[in-house]
Order: sequence, then C-alpha cells, then structure tokens
Amino acid sequence: MPTDRQLTDPRAMRALAHPTRLTLLELLAREGSLTATQAGALLGESTPSASYHLRQLAKYGFVVEAEHDGGGRERPWRPAERGQRWSEVSPDPEAAAAAKVLSRLVLEREFDAAIDWIDGAYELSSEWRDAALGSQSILYMTLDELRAFEARYRALLEEDGLVQRSEDPALRPPGAQPVKVLLLAFPVPPTPSGN
Repeated sequence: MPTDRQLTDPRAMRALAHPTRLTLLELLAREGSLTATQAGALLGESTPSASYHLRQLAKYGFVVEAEHDGGGRERPWRPAERGQRWSEVSPDPEAAAAAKVLSRLVLEREFDAAIDWIDGAYELSSEWRDAALGSQSILYMTLDELRAFEARYRALLEEDGLVQRSEDPALRPPGAQPVKVLLLAFPVPPTPSGN
C-alpha cells in the first residue's frame, strides 16, 4: 500500500507547485490510473501537454507506470505514494522557500474548491449538500496535544478504511462520492491580554 512521501528536495517541491500537476495527481488519486490521453481529456488539455506534465511528475517520483496489459502504445500512470507531506521548517532556506510556495498554492486551490462548492458550482443533491460540513474552532492545546490530534485524525481515516477506498476503486461502496476533507490546525498569536 502506498504511503505519504516526506518532501525535502526543493526541486521536487517546485516541480509539484504547478496547478496542472496538482490537478493530475488529484485525478490519478480519484481514478487509480490514467493514460496521457485520458488525463488530457479530463483536464481539458491536449494529450502532449498532459504527457509532458505526467513525465515531469515521474521525473520527481510522484507518479509511476501502472500495470497494464501491454496492448496499445499508451502507458497508464498511477500515483507513486498515497500523498505528500512537506514543512516550511527546514534548515535549508531553499527547501523552506519552495515549501512555502507549494503550501500557498495547495491552500489556494483547496479554498477555491470550497468556495465553488459554497457557490453551488457542483451539481449535488440537497442530501449531499446538507451532509457536507464546515467547522471552525479555537482550541487550547500543548505542542504534544497538537501532534497527537493529527495522529488520531490520520488513524481515524485508516481505521474506517476511507483511505483504502481512495486508493482502490474496487473498495468503494455503491453511491460513494469523492469528498474533499481539508484539516488545518495551526497556532494563532495570543491576544494582547495573553489569553
């Protein structure tokens, strides 16, 4: 089973920090594998453009060739890992800068997708719209509690088999829809009173 990849190479982060490549990785995660022709059609791009971006992703280890029957000229690609992790905290200033650019691009994409959902850009039944959720809280945590919170969140996704469904379309029950889940937990500065 693929795992998350810890990105530390600034070149890999810069290669990933491209809207088309991020979309390709998301499509591959949803579909399992795609050829350049299939990816181009889903992206609304030409096959050569999709092929170029897939090759760039492969160059930096984000995608690998998927198993296929060998028939036909086109090869399908699949994600090399479940996902990627990176940190803006790095002793390497180049890596820290690349991580900041990548983080900003990913957040902008996810917030744009959430705004599109709020604006009704997606055709969803009222039941699905009502089941969607948003939550915002200010919690007081220690550093260890924040780390444990993230670990419990990841464990929950594993225990319920939700991650495995994302990786293997055969595990998805009838009626399952792709659902974006965005978890952010970050410290905010204290108020001037210190509370």
